[in-house]
Parts: sequence; C-alpha cells; structure tokens
Amino acid sequence: MGINPWLRFALRRAGRLLVSLWVLVTAAFLMIHLIPGDPVRAALGSTAPLSLVNARRELLGLNDPLWLQYAHYLRDLVTGELGTAITSGLPVSQIIGDRLPATLELAVLAFSLAVLVSIPLGLGMAVLTRGGRRRPGELAFTSSSVVLAAIPDFLVGVGLVYVFGVQLAWLPVAGRGDPGSYVLPVLALAIGPAAVLARIVRVETLAMLRADYLRTARAKRLPGHVIYLRHALPNALTATITQAGLLLGAMVAGTVLVENVFAWPGLGSTIVQSILAKDYPAVQGVILVYGVGVLLANLVVDVALALLDPRSTIREG
Repeated sequence: MGINPWLRFALRRAGRLLVSLWVLVTAAFLMIHLIPGDPVRAALGSTAPLSLVNARRELLGLNDPLWLQYAHYLRDLVTGELGTAITSGLPVSQIIGDRLPATLELAVLAFSLAVLVSIPLGLGMAVLTRGGRRRPGELAFTSSSVVLAAIPDFLVGVGLVYVFGVQLAWLPVAGRGDPGSYVLPVLALAIGPAAVLARIVRVETLAMLRADYLRTARAKRLPGHVIYLRHALPNALTATITQAGLLLGAMVAGTVLVENVFAWPGLGSTIVQSILAKDYPAVQGVILVYGVGVLLANLVVDVALALLDPRSTIREG
C-alpha cells in the first residue's frame, strides 16, 4: 500500500524547508566571521576603550571556538534568542519584535492591494481584447504595465512623495501614524507587482478562453460571469499564484528601501541603520527574519498550488 500523496507532499516539502532553513541559519552565522577585522571594534569605533571591546566580545561569545559558537547560536535560535545588538546593547529579538509589525503591515497591505487590483484588471483586459479586438487598449495596457513593472519600488516612492506629498500636499510623506500615512508606502510597494500580475492574469485568461471546454460553455449560452469567473479564472490562477509568491518575497525585500524613503519604523530602516553602524548581530537577526519570511511565502504558494490543482507535479513529483 503506497503512501498517501498528501503525506508524501508534506514530508518532501518539510524536508526541503528544513534544509533551506539550515543553509540560511549557517550563512547568517558565518557572516560575522567572514568580515575582515574585529566586528566589535568596527561597531564601537576606533576610540572605544579596549576593556569595553573585550567585554562586548565576551558578551557575544566571540572568544569561544567557532564550533562552540555555532552550537550556542543554534541553541539560542531554538529558544528564540537572537543575540545582543552591539551599539544599543538591547536584545535583537526585542528590536525585531518592536519593528516587525510595521513591516508586516506594509507588506501585507501592499500584497493584498496588488492582488485585488491585478486579478480583475487582468481578467477584464483579457475579455476586452480577446480575439485581437481593441488593439489600442491592448497596446496601452501592455506598454504601461511593462514600464510600471520596470521602475524600482523606491523610485516609485520618490515620485509619489514629490507629487502627492510635496506638490499637492495631500498625504504625509514620513512616519507611521494615521491611515493617510499608509497610502504612499503601500502604493509604492504595490504598483509594480500589480502590473506584473495583471499581465500574467491576462495572458493566462486568454489561453483559457481559447480552450475547448470554454468554447463548449459559450455554445451552451452560459452567462458571461459564469464563463469567466467560474471556468476561466480558476484555471488561469495557477501561474498567477506562482508568480505572486515570488513577488511576495521580492515585496518583503523591497520594504528595505521603501521604508527608508518614507522613514517607516520597520525592519527595513532597522537593517540599513544596523549596516551603517556595523552592528552585525542586529543585521544577522533581521536577515534571518527576512529569509524565513521568504521561505514561508514559498511554502504557502506550494500548498496553495497543490490545493488548487491536486494533479500538479508539486503533489505527485
């Protein structure tokens, strides 16, 4: 009797996730040891007393053998201990706990907006332009989506600040406060991914509209909303979900620059400040959080694809 396909899929995906986590954790650990010179001296500055440097090295466990440091590092990660920031002396887990909610809010709102805009937009453009109709509209949609997808998020943010913050003075351009402060950073993160996803939804929907089963549905004179929403769209979402997962990972990474454009108090601004201060334990912790976020996003995409199409190679491979 063979193993249940879902159990086989879960075991295979869990094993892949564990290996990826181990690689991520090991790379983050080695980062502080591959930096030339003394990271503590670099963070505290050349004028810091030697006694302070030695005390901070002892606190961070950098005087122990490398294998012992790695063992302690893995033990601390299991217990949720990410070390101590060199410059502030605060636990890295506390810094991340204070800043992570702001980054999650930004990423989740931007991703939700991108999905909510791209799916109806891509579906609508597919319906309007199928069969070579409305060439000017198709050209305008394709050209604008390519341009918007090619512009980096932080440049979109700078443009939004200039137009809506400086010239029109409609919205705040810095900080995290009232609901208006969310508008520009969320738009800066969402515009590019929304353009990419809308193009994919349109292309996949056009392919579905040429399928035999949809010709049969139209021959039966089924209502348009049934043909497009119940038959065409679900089958067009497989490639869209895959791309959306990749964009979610890129969107999380994109918060680093966007948060600095809008002085957003999240992990993106934290990691930039830590890099400038050469606070490597803080950088390690934030990199781990970003890496785990990307891995979990990929896991969610794989599960969603397996649920949407149980016959896919993700489940049976």
